[in-house]
Amino acid sequence: MHAARVMVWAQSRFNSNNGALSLVDIPLANRRAFMTAHDDMAPLESTGLWRAKPEDQRREVALSFGHATLVVADTAGRPLTHWSLPAIKRLNPNATPALFSPDPDGTETLEIQDAQMIEALEQIHLGLERNRARSGRLRFGIGLGLLGIAAFLAVTWLPAALTRQTLTVVPPGKRAEMGATILGHIQTTSGPRCRAPRGVAAMDALHRRVLGPDAPGQVVVVPSGLSAPVALPGHVIVLPLSVIEATDDPRIVAGHILAAALSGAETDPMERTLAHAGLRPTFTLLTTGNLPQDILSNYAQHILAAPAKLAPADVLGPGFAEAELAISPWAHALDPSGTTIDDLLDVEWNTSGQTRPIITDEEWVSLLGICQQ
Repeated sequence: MHAARVMVWAQSRFNSNNGALSLVDIPLANRRAFMTAHDDMAPLESTGLWRAKPEDQRREVALSFGHATLVVADTAGRPLTHWSLPAIKRLNPNATPALFSPDPDGTETLEIQDAQMIEALEQIHLGLERNRARSGRLRFGIGLGLLGIAAFLAVTWLPAALTRQTLTVVPPGKRAEMGATILGHIQTTSGPRCRAPRGVAAMDALHRRVLGPDAPGQVVVVPSGLSAPVALPGHVIVLPLSVIEATDDPRIVAGHILAAALSGAETDPMERTLAHAGLRPTFTLLTTGNLPQDILSNYAQHILAAPAKLAPADVLGPGFAEAELAISPWAHALDPSGTTIDDLLDVEWNTSGQTRPIITDEEWVSLLGICQQ
């Protein structure tokens, strides 16, 4: 792929850093090409024809790249959806216009005529499939101390120390990239994330109400496969549709979101990922800035089979109180019999006073239809 096109992977980082671009924000498979790119080259963007489901009419959209995602926006620049790059597959190899989809069954499609955008997506796909060994130095802020740290770990080989050191050098951008990749692998089993526009807007409102107006990340709903909410690296919370469909009380859905966030704060989702990966992949991440794709894929399947444990009651109680959210409705939804939730009910804060609303009735109705596109 021509080096100029690789500028696309640096677009959002370049803008947010006032032009101070770091190689660590660019996928490793494309660093060599980027290093030869001309400074004046513009980020890659194009148009396409997008269809959310087979019976819908195609509509013209604008395409650009974000962190580990392809951003699909309307002609006014408003995002319609984000496609996880690892999940994108071409449905008609060697044909023009190219047809892409993020879904295993090809339900949602994107038709692209632009040769440069087609080649960029093809190169990303090839890089992920080949899983080539990547070279280069880790630039996660440890600089010249890398060799000393590597030597120390090689001698002592303390798993806990290795994990702690790796966690301190993985930047937010890399965590977000890994979270998006894991989510892409989850969707190969769960089906594509629910994207009904009004439902997504309602979920964004619920996210801000529960975690605060400036809380990073997002809440994603998947239609099947996941038995309980889970927090991924990069402040991504994944909810199964079943927890929304099982209740008529928005406080319960809010409780699921908050409990997942508090559990993620108690045990870093990145730490969970490394614990599942093991020592050698963790050391690979420390020294190269990359986790092998098969490790992330295996972790996605692990999450589907056994979601992470909840934080203890002495963590959940204060968190629910700070969010002004009653814990008992959510606790009873976990165990309607009430036999295993005494510790949660014991930390219930005083809800006799006035509390802030969760979301409006209109937003709640929209949230119930988040998977009805």
